Amino acid sequence: MTFAVFFILLFLSVPIALVLALTALWYIGTSSNSVLFDSYPQQLFGAIESYGLLAIPLFMLAGELMNEGGLTSRLINLARILVGGFRGGLAYINLVANMMMAAIMGSAASQIAIMSRAMVPAMEKEGYSGSYAAAITSAGGLLSPIIPPSMLFVLFGVLAQIPIAEMFIAGILPGLLMSFLFFVVIALVGLVQQYPKGDWPDKAQRREYLLMGLPAASIPLVIIGGILTGLATPTESAALASLAALLIGKYIYKDLKFSQLPEILRRTALNAGMVIMLISAAGVFGWVVVYEQIPQAAAAWIAEQTSDPFVFMLMVIGVLILVGMVIDGIAALILVVPILLPIAQDQFGISPYQFGVVVCLTLVMGLLTPPVGAGLFIGSSMTGIAPMRIFRSLLPFLLATLATLVLLAAMPELVLALI
Repeated sequence: MTFAVFFILLFLSVPIALVLALTALWYIGTSSNSVLFDSYPQQLFGAIESYGLLAIPLFMLAGELMNEGGLTSRLINLARILVGGFRGGLAYINLVANMMMAAIMGSAASQIAIMSRAMVPAMEKEGYSGSYAAAITSAGGLLSPIIPPSMLFVLFGVLAQIPIAEMFIAGILPGLLMSFLFFVVIALVGLVQQYPKGDWPDKAQRREYLLMGLPAASIPLVIIGGILTGLATPTESAALASLAALLIGKYIYKDLKFSQLPEILRRTALNAGMVIMLISAAGVFGWVVVYEQIPQAAAAWIAEQTSDPFVFMLMVIGVLILVGMVIDGIAALILVVPILLPIAQDQFGISPYQFGVVVCLTLVMGLLTPPVGAGLFIGSSMTGIAPMRIFRSLLPFLLATLATLVLLAAMPELVLALI
């Protein structure tokens, strides 16, 4: 009955945080267990009582400051130096710029919104179809959950009680692998569609783009370098990135004004508040799931199906694609980790880092798949292109993402090599 209430509220379009909190309350009410009721407030606050979660609003703030401070456009110009002259050059520029943004923002939805405004109109002017331009931009958002930093990695590290810094490092090779497969897709589509060759910047432009782009490109170095060297925690790196974005936007590019800060802080607070509320409510729901011993029941059922770790990972990928289609990635992560991670570790000997990378990437695919597909609707609202048109152009990139997931499931060394 409790899960019936969950699905009824979900399909009535009740906000997911309320769905989780109300479902947990329903369970407590029907159980007539006063101890559970007394523990409810403790679980609500306990779910967010983690220093590591502070990285989430700080990375959101860094992304907002970058966008308002003109850092995004400089990163795009820097990408022109690297790939601008290839056939379909703007498509490559779009992807490289997305890789750079993924190393700063950590949020797929925010990245899709920002890059759609910056790249899609420019690509349409050069003769690219609007749906293809929006598809590349949306596909670039898939890089944000695995190229560090990543809000989902922060949350997974908290849930799995593993170092967030090592979780970030685990995402580097998978992120590069998926980027390479995306480059292959762009090259093949460019040949088939005969998109125009780009123009390499001349010497003066290269100098200008490089000088103006290096300050913006230093922010990923601040984040990743601080974590890799051990000089800063992920939370401290996020704070440093926000400070760097503020100083660069204000004093180097001069696009950011202090009068914009109240609105930037307001947007950050609202977005972070929604995420933290969701984490809190999902923590209570996960507590109910564990109390009912659902992980043990799931483990027993899975053990009857297979004893092969690779087959188990494929089963997880298949199930989570379906889950990600209807439930927000953060909520889904909080729901599935308490159930599936103990099974992966105890029964199949799977590393939590490998499991975390695969789970986070799989769930973010749901951002770009119907029926919910929030990323599709974000891209559509930013560009005016119908969501299903974007989805059809996105299919080759989704297939490349699936190929990445299968490789990560089969070869744990792709995740563990740098840890």
